[in-house]
Amino acid sequence: MKRSFRIYIFVCLLGSLALLLMACGNGNNESANTDADNNGGGSDENTYVVGTDAAYAPMEYIDDAGEIVGIDIEIVDAIAEEMGFEVEYKNIGWDPLFPAVNNGEVDFAVSSITITEEREKEFDFTDPYYIANQLILVPEDSDVTSFDDLKDKKVSAQMSTTGHIVVQELLGETSPNIVATESMPLAISEMLNGNAEASVGDNSTVNEYLKNNPDVDLKTVEDDSFEKEYYGLMVKKGNDELRELLNEGIQKIKDSGKLEEITGIEVE
Repeated sequence: MKRSFRIYIFVCLLGSLALLLMACGNGNNESANTDADNNGGGSDENTYVVGTDAAYAPMEYIDDAGEIVGIDIEIVDAIAEEMGFEVEYKNIGWDPLFPAVNNGEVDFAVSSITITEEREKEFDFTDPYYIANQLILVPEDSDVTSFDDLKDKKVSAQMSTTGHIVVQELLGETSPNIVATESMPLAISEMLNGNAEASVGDNSTVNEYLKNNPDVDLKTVEDDSFEKEYYGLMVKKGNDELRELLNEGIQKIKDSGKLEEITGIEVE
């Protein structure tokens, strides 16, 4: 009888110990999950993961060493240094960039993203940090002198960019004369290969292409109908804390002259 009672006590003690260990384990997991949720896309609370489409020189591109570099990258690096946080870049691509911000895969995006009314319905943007406009790129012997001259021509542009949008407005959203590509270099290649008679894109990228390819017989055409475009850093809708942090950094590098030093232009 005594032996049976001792066995009963021993089993009870083992059961209590097991329950205690399980409780400790659950507490640790809950804490870890909370930390992960609080950090968002970043690896720790002082690091932000930044998404980009590194195929848009000189704004963002991959250098010979395999690093993501460019004007946009320098700007974010300057903001991070000014505000005392770290950044980790992810080359995601243009179209996947937008859902990546929404689902928390990245904390914010920098990729020559023009602030538009349509995009502001789904995302929040910082104050502008760069001014751009569209340019038309055509062969040297082209008779195109204005945007209207493209009405009866095949035109290439990078898909879902503002260049693509203005071409759709001119030719029609479903026009077969629009050659939409995944990147601006591909859009220009389509023209060079004879699949388009003109290409439309941001002035920074078009001018960079001409600078790096001086032997290609191409010219640019400016049109006053193209409005100024303002680039902003894109954050998830409602993430006011991060947007305000980035805005403070943008203002500081404006005031110090660092922003103009990086871009070569004065931002209004």
